[in-house]
Amino acid sequence: MRIPLFPLRTVLFPGGPLRLRIFETRYLDMVSRCLKEDSGFGVCLIRRGKETGQPAEPHAVGTMARIVDWSQGRDGLLGLVALGGERFRILQTEVGRNGLLWGDVEVLEEISRERLPDQPPELIRMLDDILRLPGLGYEHLQRNERDPLWLSCRLAEILPLELAQRQRLLELDDPLERLRALQPLLPGLKLEI
Repeated sequence: MRIPLFPLRTVLFPGGPLRLRIFETRYLDMVSRCLKEDSGFGVCLIRRGKETGQPAEPHAVGTMARIVDWSQGRDGLLGLVALGGERFRILQTEVGRNGLLWGDVEVLEEISRERLPDQPPELIRMLDDILRLPGLGYEHLQRNERDPLWLSCRLAEILPLELAQRQRLLELDDPLERLRALQPLLPGLKLEI
């Protein structure tokens, strides 16, 4: 599958919100195309380079994003909210005429798991407090803290982690493995299935 890529200094997880302000022509063109075709784009953490100017070199694993809301700001910039979809691995990249990075990608399968046990009340309260904060985009999400994929992705995006740690967590195929990697930060996390 061939998709437009948006290398950023952030890691988008499946099901997670992403707020962007778009001003570069190549990304305005990409957003226009995505809205017209009802298609998505790939978000990847930058390995080398910058978010603006020349196309940055992305990490090989990223997440599909679908635009769920957009608006024109008073400053003239396009604001949008996207939600993370499936993870993918970049097989090959190419820079288009307008400087937009394109990737031939393969979708990465998540290992499906049964439901988790009920989580400790303090973990649920922490999630509630963060997911209710205005302006983060979580109002677009359906909650499911008993789903290992949902819980592992929400914790990986809200806990205080370095970008390199978040990227390593994104690259894990097994949501339980992701939760095990996060367990030292949340010793009360219940993982038994």
